[in-house]
Amino acid sequence: QVQLVESGGGSVQAGGSLRLSCAASGNPTARYYMAWFRQAPGKKRAWIATIDQYGASNYARSVKGRFTISQDGTQNLLYLQMNNLQPEETAVYYCAASAYLSYSPTWQGDFDSWGQGTQVTVSS
Repeated sequence: QVQLVESGGGSVQAGGSLRLSCAASGNPTARYYMAWFRQAPGKKRAWIATIDQYGASNYARSVKGRFTISQDGTQNLLYLQMNNLQPEETAVYYCAASAYLSYSPTWQGDFDSWGQGTQVTVSS
């Protein structure tokens, strides 16, 4: 069992920054990969970034260069630093966890554990 709790959401103006956090607990082997997703109103949940337990990361093209996924040394805290946010990035942001896979997961079906989400609102 893995428990994930996101925090750090809020409201920001276009061009602003936010840092999201995700507190993780439970079976470490079920948290080999950690990721961030977001879901805008009326849209499907979309992958943002994935990081493995060694710190290797990959990003969706739309956020590369603006967002940074990271974790603390204990791998109990996951972060998402978001810079230059735009109104279309208003969404509920979720962290997710997966056990080891032979590939870096980007599809929500690869992830077994999810947080409850945190709202990010970007105004123009």
